[in-house]
Amino acid sequence: MSTTPGAGLSRLNAIYRAGVLGRRPRVPADFGELERLARRASSAVAWAYVAGGAGEGRTMRRNREAFERWAIVPRMASGAVERDLSVELLGQRHATPLLLAPVGAGALMGDDSDLHIARAAAATGTTYVLSNQGCNPMEDCAAAMGDASRWFQLYWSKDEGLVDSLIGRAEAAGAGALVVTLDTTVLGWRPQDLNLGSLPFSRGVGIAQYTSDPRFRQIVAERLGRPAARPQVTLGALRTLLAMSRNHPGRFLANLRSPVPRASVETFLDIYSNPGLSWDHLATLRERTRLPIVLKGILHPDDARRAFDLGADAIVVSNHGGRQVDNAVASLGALAGIREAVGPGPALLLDSGIRSGADVFTALALGANAVLLGRPYMYGLALDGQRGVEDVIRNVIAELDLTMALAGTPDIASITRDRLTHT
Repeated sequence: MSTTPGAGLSRLNAIYRAGVLGRRPRVPADFGELERLARRASSAVAWAYVAGGAGEGRTMRRNREAFERWAIVPRMASGAVERDLSVELLGQRHATPLLLAPVGAGALMGDDSDLHIARAAAATGTTYVLSNQGCNPMEDCAAAMGDASRWFQLYWSKDEGLVDSLIGRAEAAGAGALVVTLDTTVLGWRPQDLNLGSLPFSRGVGIAQYTSDPRFRQIVAERLGRPAARPQVTLGALRTLLAMSRNHPGRFLANLRSPVPRASVETFLDIYSNPGLSWDHLATLRERTRLPIVLKGILHPDDARRAFDLGADAIVVSNHGGRQVDNAVASLGALAGIREAVGPGPALLLDSGIRSGADVFTALALGANAVLLGRPYMYGLALDGQRGVEDVIRNVIAELDLTMALAGTPDIASITRDRLTHT
C-alpha cells in the first residue's frame, strides 16, 4: 500500500474495480459490520477478552461518545490536489499519523497473531507497538518486519532484572521507542472474562515475551527448586495443562511431561506487573535505556506535566480502551486539557476509541500528534489474518486522506482546532 498522497482515491478505485468483477471485500469498510463479523468469527473466550471492557462498560461507551460530541467543519475550494499524511515523531518521519497499539493475547484471534500483525504493519508502512503480552517473541516479530518501524511496550515487572532484560532485548530488536504502560499495575474488573472464568495468561497465551526471556527462565528455574503444592486434579485443570503445554515453546509431548510450562504461567502471574510502580521507578529509565521513552495511560494534566518533567519524550493519552477503570474519563475528553497544560511542543498520542479515519482527523484537530489503533485491526485479524489487518489499516488511512481532501486540509499540520465544532 502507498500511504503517500492519494491513498484514499487509490483505495476506492481498488475496491470498486474489484466490485466490477463481482468481488466484495472480506473486511467491511465500516466498523459496525467489521465488529459484527469478527464477533461471529471469534470464540466466546476470545471475544470476551478482546472486545470486553471494565465494569459496566461505561468507559468504553464514553470513549465513543466523546467523538460524537465533535463535528468536522469542511472548508471548500482549498485547491489542494494532494495530501501529505506524514508526521514526525521522536525524530523519525512516519508515513501517516496511525500506529498499531499493543494488544495482548492476540493468538485468541488467530495463531501466530503477532507475526501476522507485524507483517501487515510492515506492508502498510505503519509502526507497530509490539506487545509485552504478545504471543510471539519480539525477535521473531522484528525478523518478520525487516527494517520497518516498531516500538516496544513494557509492563513493569516486580523483578527489576526482568525489566532490564526486556529493555535490552527491545533495543537489540530495533525498537524505535519504549512504551511503558502505566495503567495496568493490576488487572481491571472485566466481567466478560470473569463470567467465563477466563484469563488467557493462565493458559500460557500471551506470555511469549517472558518464556523467551533468559532472566524469566532463570526465575522459573529458581521456582522449580522450591517445594510446590500439588495442583487439584479436575477435568478443567487437565484442559488447562494441555493448553499450557501447547502454548509453551518446544515440543508438546515434552512440555506435557515437564513442570516448566505450569511453573512459567505461575511465575508470570506472580511478577508480570508491579502494583507498586511509582514515579521513582520511572525516573530510572534514562539510565536504563537509550531509546526514546513514551509513557502510556496518562489522563490528568498534572501527570502529563510530571511525565515530561521526568524526561519522557512522548505520552499516550489513554484509558486502555476502557478495559481498566469503569466510568473513567474518555481519552479524547482528556486530550485537549492535557495539550493546553503541556503546550504545543511535547508529543501526544491518543489511544482508545479510534474507529475510523474521521476519528483520526478529530483527534489530530484536538491536539494529538498521532493515534494508536487497537480493536479494529484485531477484528481484521480474526476475519482474514495478515490481509485482514492490512485491509483495516488501509481503510482507516484511506478515510483519513479523503476526509482531509473534503475538509480542505492538505497536510497534517493544517488539521487544527478550528476545523471542529462542538455539538
